[in-house]
Amino acid sequence: MNKTELIDAIAAKADLSKKDAAAVVAAFTDTVTKELKKGEKVQLVGFGTFEVAKREARMGLNPKTKEKMKIKASKAPKFKPGKAFKDAIK
Repeated sequence: MNKTELIDAIAAKADLSKKDAAAVVAAFTDTVTKELKKGEKVQLVGFGTFEVAKREARMGLNPKTKEKMKIKASKAPKFKPGKAFKDAIK
């Protein structure tokens, strides 16, 4: 499912216009992104938690040259599914 299909499905399920459903999806993604940028987490009980994982700097290996290289510290978005969501998928 891509973004357009998601918008169509939300519009049909919630009895909204596609324009309103697109606004809902955009507001959701913008809000989650904004909160993660601030270092906060977004928890939707029963669905899951969006949070930022911090990766420490470390030494790595270039697979092509086998040369050691330093990998900078970074942050990456992470999603942990909730129990109800996992159970629904099983």
